[in-house]
Amino acid sequence: MAQTPPGHGHTENLGAGKAIAVLTSGGDAQGMNAAVRAVVRVGIYTGAKVYFVHEGYQGLVDGGDNIKEATWESVSMMLQLGGTVIGSARCQDFRTREGRLKAARNLVKRGITNLCVIGGDGSLTGADTFRAEWNSLLAELVKVGGITAEEAKKSSYLNIVGMVGSIDNDFCGTDMTIGTDSALHRIMEIVDAITTTAQSHQRTFVLEVMGRHCGYLALITGLACGADWVFIPEAPPEDDWEDHLCRRLTETRVGGSRLNIIIVAEGAIDRHGKAITPDDIKNLVVKRLGYDTRVTILGHVQRGGTPSAFDRILGSRMGVEAVMALLEGTPDTPACVVSLSGNQAVRLPLMECVQVTKDVTTAMNEGRFDDALKLRGRSFQNNWNVYKLLAHIRPPSTKSGYTLAVLNVGAPAAGMNAAVRSTVRIGLIHGHRMLAVHDGFEGLAYGKLEEISWERVGSWTGLGGSKLGTKRTLPKKYFEEISASISNFGIHGLIIIGGFEAFTGSLELMEGRAKYEELCIPLCIIPATVSNNVPGSDFSIGADTALNTITTTCDRIKQSAAGTKRRVFIIETMGGFCGYLATMAGLAAGADAAYIYEEHFNIRDLQVNVEHLTEKMKTTVKRGLVLRNERCNENYTTDFIYNLYSEEGKGTFDCRKNVLGHMQQGGTPTPFDRNFGTKMGAKAVAWITGKIKECSRHGRIFANTADSACLLGMRKRSLVFQPITDLKEQTDFEHRIPKEQWWLKLRPILKILAKYNIELDTSEKAHLEHVTRKRISLESNI
Repeated sequence: MAQTPPGHGHTENLGAGKAIAVLTSGGDAQGMNAAVRAVVRVGIYTGAKVYFVHEGYQGLVDGGDNIKEATWESVSMMLQLGGTVIGSARCQDFRTREGRLKAARNLVKRGITNLCVIGGDGSLTGADTFRAEWNSLLAELVKVGGITAEEAKKSSYLNIVGMVGSIDNDFCGTDMTIGTDSALHRIMEIVDAITTTAQSHQRTFVLEVMGRHCGYLALITGLACGADWVFIPEAPPEDDWEDHLCRRLTETRVGGSRLNIIIVAEGAIDRHGKAITPDDIKNLVVKRLGYDTRVTILGHVQRGGTPSAFDRILGSRMGVEAVMALLEGTPDTPACVVSLSGNQAVRLPLMECVQVTKDVTTAMNEGRFDDALKLRGRSFQNNWNVYKLLAHIRPPSTKSGYTLAVLNVGAPAAGMNAAVRSTVRIGLIHGHRMLAVHDGFEGLAYGKLEEISWERVGSWTGLGGSKLGTKRTLPKKYFEEISASISNFGIHGLIIIGGFEAFTGSLELMEGRAKYEELCIPLCIIPATVSNNVPGSDFSIGADTALNTITTTCDRIKQSAAGTKRRVFIIETMGGFCGYLATMAGLAAGADAAYIYEEHFNIRDLQVNVEHLTEKMKTTVKRGLVLRNERCNENYTTDFIYNLYSEEGKGTFDCRKNVLGHMQQGGTPTPFDRNFGTKMGAKAVAWITGKIKECSRHGRIFANTADSACLLGMRKRSLVFQPITDLKEQTDFEHRIPKEQWWLKLRPILKILAKYNIELDTSEKAHLEHVTRKRISLESNI
């Protein structure tokens, strides 16, 4: 990890003479601890004093030992813990002016003028009220002698920054709230377990998940497990839903399925506002269809357990952004909430977000359900539309006359099967004939193709690996055979799901178009690789699953190291030349260093790292974790680094090494990869259908323009189709990585959280954005 010389940059003394308090309030959510840890460490790094407020607002009101100064070591080993270590409580006292007076006095006496609140919309609204009243509270305290005029002058204004911690993902303005991804992990573990027992007994299961006012968890669970039906409060079913539901369940069983899964959000209602409960649904299914039906209510299991890699990284990034927003705040800056939009950190005015969140509830109460869906945001609407397509629409009897082939290329990645399932089913809904190609381009050349049906891909969302089989073989040497297969099977379009080979192979197919007319058909690439090294997309299917596997392993290794004391583990991750997995796992597992190819390092950097660990061993934290990407440096191998650390650490710490290997490619896909794969498949089919029609001349398809071969990628805030020839410029073909990678900007955070004295680049810092335009555009639609 190359070190920047200790800078005299503005971030390192931004907090000098300032004090920050951090509290968690309302319902707990996994990932809150990651946020608390980041606030404490980045606060200390900027020179500020940081205080824990234990037991939420109650601790703020009660003061005393509830408000304690935090140290660097006090947040160690916190990252992998669920819940909130500093406690949370629902607080009636803070709702009264009397309570807020006490809270203000407790802050002023300690010189705290910056408050970071991690909680739901209720907690954040409370913080805003506190801020609005601050001057009058201080005036009253001076009057009654609670504080001196001098103290009041020093604390003349209060800065507030919020982070949303809520498993329901019910806060408008942010794509994901802290805890949502982990809650989905808990739910999917249970759904996968229930699926096996339901299949054995041919049962129907009705599962209730949390979400009193927001159906996000239910909707994503439904997409990720391929549920037969989902009930959410934002979109109540039509009045004849009972008939429709029974018809749907019967069709699934007739199609050969041995089970039915129905997901219900706890706030589900019908069009008239009447609650739809799991028992209502069970009674309906038993009475009308006679199926053996069971109800499972998941309850507080969803809040528990260890946070997912995504929530740890989200909490850490938000924590850094929150400290920056607090320290850059002025009396005129409105209270803001830091959140994520796409993969960009953004700051939004707190009360605007709260208002839009309230508008959703109002719309639902007034029966304006279409408005409620729109206010939830574009991502929510997209998810709902994909769910409706997959669950409520059957393939038409009239066919389109087009044939699409789907294949996997490269190494297996968890979530590939979800993408294939969605591609096949959405293709059939469009009226196409769908062909599955086994074993990648090689299978396409040797005619290993078969027609694939709706039922065949039924249970594929939760399966890891690649059911179609996948190979790294490139198509160039098989042009003749591939052209023959395309002609023999009458293929009009190709959907290629895979990694870097899918990209280079498709470029070869485009080159072959000049000589082979059969290759002049539209093709679409869906990036799927654990390495996340495909140009044109910020994320690839499979990378999230691999990241969680590495993070879980690192947690176990850290536990082992903490038990033996003074031990450093060197862990090698996959990724080829791409350092995504090593960097993100380093952030999620709290590593001391992560060596990657993209950031050059030399022997002096290694020496700095060893010395840094030697210093660390003198504190109460007597363990170390170092990650190394498998191809970060051909000479500084894992063995070399292990030997170097072992020699240099003699007498201070000992070393162990772990090569994680192919376990990173296995396992059941995470909820993110299932949902991402499902959405990508649906979008790719819609695009390729339009392209085929566009390139159709007198019943023949002829596509030889650059935009007839695209890669579907996630770019910042949206899914976009990019001609693969345009992406050539953005690619380092020798090292099989994109020339620019967004996650490299997160590396300074990794180093600061590991106590390195480097400059945090805030040149791309988030500016205050407004959410109101979402409401204005909605009003114009209405």
